Amino acid sequence: MDNQKVFAMSFSKIYLLYIQKAERKNQTKEEVDEIICWLTGYDPESLQAQIDGNVSLQTFFEEAPQMNPNAALIKGVVCGVRVEEIEDPLMQKIRWLDKLIDELAKGKKMEKILRSV
Repeated sequence: MDNQKVFAMSFSKIYLLYIQKAERKNQTKEEVDEIICWLTGYDPESLQAQIDGNVSLQTFFEEAPQMNPNAALIKGVVCGVRVEEIEDPLMQKIRWLDKLIDELAKGKKMEKILRSV
């Protein structure tokens, strides 16, 4: 799938998939929200506004208040690609979020997921 198609995807639809993935592994919507807010700088109200606004992934990340400075510590493989080697900045942000949700679903402790130093 080309990047433009991914960037145009609805964040609210992806968000629902993240919640379903987490809940299948006995994790919660609140944990998903905590991860998203940590990464992007949204607070719960502004995150909900983005979901309600049915914005694209591109808009969601462009309007993010502030990407967490520790996001660069996110490393590993998502969909066969090392997230730290992704050259497109927007795709890297999307994959960072995918990686964090994967870690939640695998039962990693929240302090490890949020790269608490």
